[in-house]
Amino acid sequence: MSKADFENLPSLLPGMLPRLWAFALRLCGNQHDAEHLLQRACVRGLERAGQLQPGTSPLSWMFSIAHSTWIDEVRSRQVRRRCSEEWDDILLATAADPGARNPHVAVLGGQVIAAVERLPEAQRIVMLLVAVEGLSYAEAAETLGVPIGTIMSRLSRARQKIGAQFSKRLAPTARSDSASQGAGR
Repeated sequence: MSKADFENLPSLLPGMLPRLWAFALRLCGNQHDAEHLLQRACVRGLERAGQLQPGTSPLSWMFSIAHSTWIDEVRSRQVRRRCSEEWDDILLATAADPGARNPHVAVLGGQVIAAVERLPEAQRIVMLLVAVEGLSYAEAAETLGVPIGTIMSRLSRARQKIGAQFSKRLAPTARSDSASQGAGR
């Protein structure tokens, strides 16, 4: 990042806000915590803009700041033994997905979201950065400060866990279908 880019950081930040907001919301699980996280991450980013290294994507850098800010918050909560507001699963299950073409797609989308939320945090964060935010493996590795092989491993394990959850759900249906076909012969 050049000196001119550093001076333009305040003008770059508004363009990053939609993606940072989506990441913060998925990371935190509720709007209140996401708002707080996004505000703190933006302040930290502006305060530390001089630390952004040349060749580093400002968006990846801000994802990294948001992630480390969230980790700090989680650790603080554990020390204070304070709980955040729970995600309202009932509201989530009843809210219609405006992008869904039919009810089956909406239900499946909800099941995929639930499966991702059940992943261990390290795998969930990698899944969010790569599959949802569209970061490359290298950008995700840089964002989280881990080797690219760790990103690949976490993503692979996350995909296997999600796949296993869905294959378990489909297995009883497949068995009942084959049993009913055999009975009709």
